[in-house]
Amino acid sequence: IVVPKGARGAPMLLTRTPYDADKVTASAESSHMEMASAADVPTEAFVDGGYIRVVQDVRGKHGSEGDYVMNRPVHGPQNPTDVDHATDTYDTIDWLVKNTPESNGKVGILGTSYDGFTSAIVLFEPHPALKVAVPINPMVDGWRGDDWFHNGAFRQVNLEYIYGQEATRKSKVTWIASDYDEYDTFLQAGSAGELGRRRGLDQLGFWNKLLAHPSYDTFWRDQAVDRVLAGRPLKVPVMLVHSLWDQEDIYGAPAVYRALEPRDRNQDKVFLVIGP
Repeated sequence: IVVPKGARGAPMLLTRTPYDADKVTASAESSHMEMASAADVPTEAFVDGGYIRVVQDVRGKHGSEGDYVMNRPVHGPQNPTDVDHATDTYDTIDWLVKNTPESNGKVGILGTSYDGFTSAIVLFEPHPALKVAVPINPMVDGWRGDDWFHNGAFRQVNLEYIYGQEATRKSKVTWIASDYDEYDTFLQAGSAGELGRRRGLDQLGFWNKLLAHPSYDTFWRDQAVDRVLAGRPLKVPVMLVHSLWDQEDIYGAPAVYRALEPRDRNQDKVFLVIGP
């Protein structure tokens, strides 16, 4: 939690990430906010704008306890537990409102890619103090078009990402390149499945889920964020942002917009921004 000096009645901007909250808020180590951070928007830009900047490691990554589940689905057929990103965010916001005296009790959430996913799924059951959500290039449907498959075509480039994310809590284990050109690595293995076996990916839960669900079955449909949100009340204004360079997450923002926009009767809660 990075609080501007002398702040009173300041709004809070929250990001929930699997990519290490310490890195995102590294600039806070400078008392004058002069250092750049690893975030999409440097921490000092938010703080200089008068916002309290809050960054939280998601469950099971870096500084947070518990088990990490890739794109953990909301409670339901694909997640029988009592916790998901919606409930974790609800509890986080509830704690922030009660324990941040410099704030005005209002929270916005924003983030890109995986952090865009965590910024979108909060709309499933938002805390009353959540006043706006800004999912940027969000991961929404991993089979239809975001990250893992593109309408069924498996994206082999993600093996390295899955390995880095799930092998250790702090993402400290590095995927070693065995060839100058990764294309040669895949040729030598013969298939993505064989390369995964050689690299020990069969020890990782999400990799085994990918192998078990190559088609668009209920595993994918039940957790697609646009489908999940389509039947929920629209309580929080949301600005969905998509930048066209992001080939990994080109599907999600328009999909969520299509799901939510029909219920925006007054045209004042759902916005879509697309740019370079």
